[in-house]
Amino acid sequence: MRGFRRLDGWLFALALFAAAGAVGYLSYRHDHVADWSHDARSSLSTESRAVLDALKGPVEITSYANPQGDLRQTVSGFVERYRRFKHDLTLRFVDPQQDPAKMRELGITVDGALILRYGQRQERLDELSERSLTNALERLARGGERIVAFVTGDGERRADGKANADLGLFMTQLEGRGMRAVPLNFSQVNAVPQHTDLVVLAGPTLALPPGAVKALTDYIAGGGNLLWLTEPANDDLGLQPLADALGVHILPGVLVDGQGSALGLQDPRMITVGSYPLHAITRGLTLTTLFPQVSALALARRGEWEVQPFLRSGPQSWTEFQPIDNAASSSIRYDADAGELKGPLDFGLTFARLSPSPDKSEQRVAIVGDGDFLSNTFLGNGGNRALGERMFDWLLGDDALVDLPPRGAPDRAMQLSQGQLNAVTFGFLLALPLVLLTLGGLIAWRRRRA
Repeated sequence: MRGFRRLDGWLFALALFAAAGAVGYLSYRHDHVADWSHDARSSLSTESRAVLDALKGPVEITSYANPQGDLRQTVSGFVERYRRFKHDLTLRFVDPQQDPAKMRELGITVDGALILRYGQRQERLDELSERSLTNALERLARGGERIVAFVTGDGERRADGKANADLGLFMTQLEGRGMRAVPLNFSQVNAVPQHTDLVVLAGPTLALPPGAVKALTDYIAGGGNLLWLTEPANDDLGLQPLADALGVHILPGVLVDGQGSALGLQDPRMITVGSYPLHAITRGLTLTTLFPQVSALALARRGEWEVQPFLRSGPQSWTEFQPIDNAASSSIRYDADAGELKGPLDFGLTFARLSPSPDKSEQRVAIVGDGDFLSNTFLGNGGNRALGERMFDWLLGDDALVDLPPRGAPDRAMQLSQGQLNAVTFGFLLALPLVLLTLGGLIAWRRRRA
């Protein structure tokens, strides 16, 4: 009888090992992941899966993450959600400290930034979220060029220029995202060409001819998208009809901020922004942006446009009317009697409305009281590049290509009263250990009696 029991025990152990081996083999050959979280928030949405299905070739993701810490593990776990549905999506890591010059060339300013490559196109991401990654993949899958026309001939910043004030470095980055910059000189044409997706008026220094101003206002009236980068003291360039068409007023003076000295900035005209008004452009943006010389903006009238600010100065800012000498220490003071305005003041506004054009659903315009932040000199500061890319995405309608539904947990925070907290503490620290000790004692007592 005892031998039979021993044989039965050996057979049970053998069957257990065989079952474990079978489970291990099946798990190796057939990967299965179950998501038991509320609303399956730990899995990809159906919208993201549809975007992956549209990508017919391999996708390479490079993460520029420091090897120290848990960031690489976080990135790897996040990207793995996508790899389960697209097996030719690869992920590799690069230590950004090994080649700082290359990081500056790529515009890598955030630890863990991603570069996505699909065919000849690429996207850079500074935010790790399903919405941002899926939209980047959607832009890669969409293909096709977006035509961005830069007004030239009046001292504007050049899209292909290498001078400090030009936008060549920024536009090189945008070309990799499927945008093509073309010149728009109104001495050669009398209207904005058809199939232009966006017109950029980047800080002209000379007065625009009346014909050019009319062409721009006609373009706005017809439903065209516009980015207008203005500058202090650029209010006498014949652009008042364009401002009137939008109902915007460029405030006189230059915006200064007394907080700059606390941040180590010697020039009070250097405006830093670390928190932003709620807007699609700045959603999730945590990087600080730097603006060298800024004009504040205000609404002259309420029209048919939906107007939203997305850049705003701090409470210690104001519009300074007195000239500032870079070579000498500044002694400026806020002077309300002179008409100077106290901050916070908006210097980045967006305008949106139903498009007058039957070919478009929505018309979008953005005005920023500074163009230096995207220049070759200042592009690498903080989040300047990221903000510029977000602006162009919004203007071209690429800010929400895939509108992912929110899938948060219903009870992420538990509120307990003091009595409830005491009950939980008593139960886990005293009652539960006593119950376990009692059960253990009863089991030991019964074994001794047997």
